[in-house]
Amino acid sequence: MSEQSDITISQAQHIVDQWISSIGHGYFSPLTNMAILAEEVGEVAKIMARRYGDQVSKDGDNDDLADELADVLWVTLAIANQTGIDLTAALRANIDKKTSRDLHRFDR
Repeated sequence: MSEQSDITISQAQHIVDQWISSIGHGYFSPLTNMAILAEEVGEVAKIMARRYGDQVSKDGDNDDLADELADVLWVTLAIANQTGIDLTAALRANIDKKTSRDLHRFDR
């Protein structure tokens, strides 16, 4: 897949599955993946706190927000794959839920 082409959520789930099944030699357990997801979200939080908050970076800190967000997405896709969730359908349903719930929530 070319670096310039867009990837759908479905394609991303497939790419992650293929990578894990071949290069990665299989999925970690769902609970391990949940722990990895928490770790990756923590890395995003650390970068955000240092870049936009009051904390100061230390020498050697990773500050690649895009890479850390991609790690969060990767593990999320892996968890969806191993639990049988179609993230495209789940995202559509979530957008519908939020739209219905919040359509006038922020009106002033």
